[in-house]
Amino acid sequence: MARPETIKFGKFFVRLSDGESPPAFTAPCGFTSKSFSRNKTLAEVEVPDCDDPDAAAWSERDVQSMSATISGSGVLAKAAMPTWEGALESTDSIEAEVEFVYADGTSDYYTGRFHIESLEITGSLGERVQVSITMQSDGEIAYERTDGS
Repeated sequence: MARPETIKFGKFFVRLSDGESPPAFTAPCGFTSKSFSRNKTLAEVEVPDCDDPDAAAWSERDVQSMSATISGSGVLAKAAMPTWEGALESTDSIEAEVEFVYADGTSDYYTGRFHIESLEITGSLGERVQVSITMQSDGEIAYERTDGS
């Protein structure tokens, strides 16, 4: 069996645009946990067997919409707060990119616009203050693989 190529946490990047043209993307500091998910909303219809109406119907599904979510949590980093607050306060979505970098230099990129849906700050006695961010896509998400050369 061939061993699969995997990546470490430090090669999973979530970066936000500075809003300039062309945009510069930077990763706000502090995340110790990150996630990226892509989703489909499906419409379901039951299709009967016309030759045997008593037979179980089969479900057929059509894609209604697609979306993506970026979330992360970790320590509250002073330098990152203006970025998070600016994106949260804006009524416009911001450009963001997610990148996975493999050992051979190949990268998988996902880019699109996102709204900051939630920013939660928590603290407990004897621990560092924590932050949790959730971002929801606003429109199409593009995927690209670069070959690393």
